[in-house]
Amino acid sequence: MSEKVKRLFSHPLLSDRRVLLGIWVILSLVGMLKFHRSYNNYLIFRGVYWHTINGTSLYAPYPMEYWDMNHYGPLFSLVIAPFAILPEWIGMLLWLMFLSGWLFAAVYWSGLRKQQQIFLYWFCSLALLTALFMQQFNIAIAAIILSSFFLIEKEHEGWAAFFIILGTLIKLYGIVGLAFFLFSRHKVRLIVWLVVWSIILFLAPMAISSPDYIVGQYHEWFGSLVAKNTENIHSIAQNISLLGLVRRTTGCMEYSDLWLILPGMLLFAIPYLRFSQYKNLAFRETILASVLMFVILFSTGSESSGYIIALIGACIWYTIVPWKRGRWAVALMVFVFLLSGMGNSDLIPKWIRHDYIQPYALRALPISILWLWLSYELCTKDYTPIEKVEAYE
Repeated sequence: MSEKVKRLFSHPLLSDRRVLLGIWVILSLVGMLKFHRSYNNYLIFRGVYWHTINGTSLYAPYPMEYWDMNHYGPLFSLVIAPFAILPEWIGMLLWLMFLSGWLFAAVYWSGLRKQQQIFLYWFCSLALLTALFMQQFNIAIAAIILSSFFLIEKEHEGWAAFFIILGTLIKLYGIVGLAFFLFSRHKVRLIVWLVVWSIILFLAPMAISSPDYIVGQYHEWFGSLVAKNTENIHSIAQNISLLGLVRRTTGCMEYSDLWLILPGMLLFAIPYLRFSQYKNLAFRETILASVLMFVILFSTGSESSGYIIALIGACIWYTIVPWKRGRWAVALMVFVFLLSGMGNSDLIPKWIRHDYIQPYALRALPISILWLWLSYELCTKDYTPIEKVEAYE
């Protein structure tokens, strides 16, 4: 089965990245179908810029402008600014194309081999469309995490630090880029750049507002995140994670998520003790895959659009190991694609989505299984490239 998949994605048309870029651009245009129907998220994002300009709270409700509330940091006002100053439909179209293009470029300029990239582009296209329909910044978060890792790999610590701090000051998720710190060959340089970019990007929104306003908004942001975490636990649209899966399937709500988060963090951290494996790129890339899935599985803020992040992790896990994947791995990837990738799609019967997948956060199930499998491999497998092993035999 895996050989058939490889041959399929090796077809000249299907493996042409220019064709795939065109498809991703088309997906951005398809995402515009939500304009005039459900583009509330874009209105929230757009409002971040204008509320910063006007000096009003970024975390207050504005029912006359949109429903729900903003939960992104003040730095986001600069990211969204070029789109917010345009007419709504033009701004939204360019925003969607910007998100798709950013992720496409992050994958293209990564250290992944061409065939790995091709597989990832195809495998994640439907999840990308889901995120585009929601106009969500999670697409960019995936690009930020990928860029953080591969820039460290290429010894560009300054730019790696930029993306880590950028993601952290916008949506906190970017902080997981620090998981790659031990893989840096220039740790002191990385630390220095983290400090430099923290100062620069913290101060940057003051260019369109004032110091007192921005400092005050960071305080408000922290409070909004604490409140949002409590809301997420009981929200059917949020907490689509391993945490939510356990809560909803057991029906037990009166316990702390730390009972799951702490063992998860321990399991995540154990592979870092295998110092002898650090020299193997496949080992380090599997850590990247683990990070991409962990951030979704162990966050109450996980939502449908966030699964583009986890699916990229699944693709990396499947394609980078030096050994041949077996039938069970293929079956699991099919399961991931059908449930985690398509679980929010209209291609799935409505009654299945509304009665089972959404109420029980079942999109997290395949990714949870895959992450546990990945964690076992990280703790036990030898990631030395096959050609090196054969050279010693």
